[in-house]
Amino acid sequence: MTLQAENPTTTTTNAPAQPVVRKVGGRIGARVEGVRLGGDLDAATVATLRAALLEHKALFFGGQGHLDDESHLAFVSLFGSPTTAHPTVRGEKTHVLPVDSDRSKANSWHTDVTFVDRIPAISSLRTLDLPPYGGTTVFANTGAAYASLPLPLKNLVDELWAVHTNAFDYARDAETTTTAQDDDRIAAYRAEFRSTTYETEHPVVRVHPETGERVLVLGHFVREFVGLNSKESQTVYHLLQDRIVRLENTVRWNWSDGDFVLFDNRATQHYAVADYDDHHRALRRITLAGDIPVSPSGARSVVRTGDSSHYTN
Repeated sequence: MTLQAENPTTTTTNAPAQPVVRKVGGRIGARVEGVRLGGDLDAATVATLRAALLEHKALFFGGQGHLDDESHLAFVSLFGSPTTAHPTVRGEKTHVLPVDSDRSKANSWHTDVTFVDRIPAISSLRTLDLPPYGGTTVFANTGAAYASLPLPLKNLVDELWAVHTNAFDYARDAETTTTAQDDDRIAAYRAEFRSTTYETEHPVVRVHPETGERVLVLGHFVREFVGLNSKESQTVYHLLQDRIVRLENTVRWNWSDGDFVLFDNRATQHYAVADYDDHHRALRRITLAGDIPVSPSGARSVVRTGDSSHYTN
């Protein structure tokens, strides 16, 4: 029996246009074109974007200046359940966290909110006010970093656990010049950030709940490794963290007005480059609830201090 090709004019006339996904880096990052983001996207488009997110880890969208807090929230809600803005820091409209240089600068490698047990699954950022230069964000693929480890290091990290906490002064070495007024604002923000202490033991390697990929769970909220002293922890941390942020594992995004970024927080780290002098930089962040990380042996993360159920439920 001969199969005849379907007539495209009869099968696609009423079908919505699907987004075009173009890689921007060999190991991480893709630009998505041909889609207007919002809560009214059809199921096929959402499925295409989710598959692209799992493959490329970070998706970059231009021309989304129509979004506001409500439509931003409506869009990301298509991919999961939104968290509240932050476990300790006041947000806007319950789910929206200001990422504002007047309050803090996240110029250190991190995965969002790893100090709680249910690390957010997906994070999103929307531009609000950009400096005239600088202010880029760099994203790193923690799955690619694990895959490239030599076997002896894989054997080490597969059994290694780390304590993550918001009470750790990860910013103490930041090379940022501040005024007295800046110092007061930053001190107030840090006090709010640490108003409730959270500590969680996470496996250094987690199995990604959707892809099954092994990814590294590190970043600037790590205080120490379980069973290692402070000096040993610092040595091991830098050994592994340096692997994650090798340039081959990264992509650097130069923001433009109307840009929107969606990234898999379970398989990435990011760094906001503070190279815009005293200019203002403001974005809005909404995160989606994740699940408790599971190690290659099947063990789950353990809470030491703090109840974050108000954040993830």
